[in-house]
Amino acid sequence: VKCDGTDEEEVKSAVETIVNKFGRIDILLNNAGIAVRGGVDTLSEEDWNKSMDTNVKGIYLMSKYIIPVMKKQNYGKVVNVSSINALLADKNDVFIRHSYNASKAAVLGLSRGMAASYAQFGITVNSVCPGLFESEMTEDTLFKSQEFLAKYNLLCPTSRPAKKGELNGTILYFSSNASSYVTGQHIVVDGGLS
Repeated sequence: VKCDGTDEEEVKSAVETIVNKFGRIDILLNNAGIAVRGGVDTLSEEDWNKSMDTNVKGIYLMSKYIIPVMKKQNYGKVVNVSSINALLADKNDVFIRHSYNASKAAVLGLSRGMAASYAQFGITVNSVCPGLFESEMTEDTLFKSQEFLAKYNLLCPTSRPAKKGELNGTILYFSSNASSYVTGQHIVVDGGLS
């Protein structure tokens, strides 16, 4: 089921459709994200709000309608995708994305709060913090700059950005019963950069 995660009616309808078809929801992976370049002195309010809506409000709305389903089941796994940019910043112009940093840090705080509130219902909430990954968000910007990639490769202990699929194992761990006693945590997947 496809929906705009920032539109409450679309989210509500999508969750109802899933529950009607499958009877339950065991895993919620919140993976929508955008990165708008600019510092607080150059960002428009519209760009700030766009980052917050996509990166934080989407998690709030999806969780608002899926957590009650999980509470009734007394089981659920929520995995929120944050970013290494929630934990560190860079003065490099390519990385000046204050709204992105703030929104991804908010994801970590929201995840910890949700974890504490819903653990009693058998629900775990954890986050992954990817470093530089090949994705729709990065392929048209960061991956097109050979100068940037050369600098990144010098800084990163693995001497390369992550390949598509290298985040899957961490997401699968948080989605499986192998992590049944892990909640409110985040794992950084950045090739040792941080």
